[in-house]
Amino acid sequence: MIKIVINMVVLLLFCGSIMASENLISIKSPFTVKESADRFEKVLKSKGLTVFARINHSKNASSVELELMPTEVIIFGNPKVGTPLMQCSKMVAIDLPQKALFWTDEKGQSWLSYNNPEYLKDRHNIVGCDRVIEKISGVLDKLSKVATAK
Repeated sequence: MIKIVINMVVLLLFCGSIMASENLISIKSPFTVKESADRFEKVLKSKGLTVFARINHSKNASSVELELMPTEVIIFGNPKVGTPLMQCSKMVAIDLPQKALFWTDEKGQSWLSYNNPEYLKDRHNIVGCDRVIEKISGVLDKLSKVATAK
């Protein structure tokens, strides 16, 4: 009984900082969008992943005299992780390299969001590659936790 109560408390605490939809996983960040993206980029580089681009959508919006809450995207990857997924389904290449979205909601809360690997599995009808999907899920989870942990 105590174990069930402990598990329920952990689940409630965990749910407060992570939103998961069918397609996206979103994690609250105690940092600003820029700080979160900087931390994420730093951990990517420290783990040997390639950062292909970093897009500051808010800055781009202001260049045409439009406003947008802080919003950045980092496009990143590693052929050791992405290639096995593409070997499972060539069509998944449309969703690679991976992207991480850093954004602020209407209440001022910063978030980090990325495609749920299970969504990619379903979207591209990937069969027989559960270990690859699990590996990608684990990598994304670890990267996100490092970037958003105090």
